[in-house]
Amino acid sequence: MATKDDLCVWVVGALNALGGSGRIVEICKYIWKNHEAELRSSGDLFFTWQYDVRWAGQKLRDGGTLVPAHNNRNAPWKLAN
Repeated sequence: MATKDDLCVWVVGALNALGGSGRIVEICKYIWKNHEAELRSSGDLFFTWQYDVRWAGQKLRDGGTLVPAHNNRNAPWKLAN
């Protein structure tokens, strides 16, 4: 069963597959395409995962894995080196 912490791993995987950066919609499409079965069997997370992806993005920014957003909600998410 998937957890919110799995979303962090999946976001990084999506960004790697997208060449290091991508918009939230592209990231969510990648996650759905590659992790639909895990999401469907994840209980309540199935109903909140698109919101929780944003939480994962913030957690990854706070940890230095993603480049800070600088209050620009429309900017693509980018992996830090």
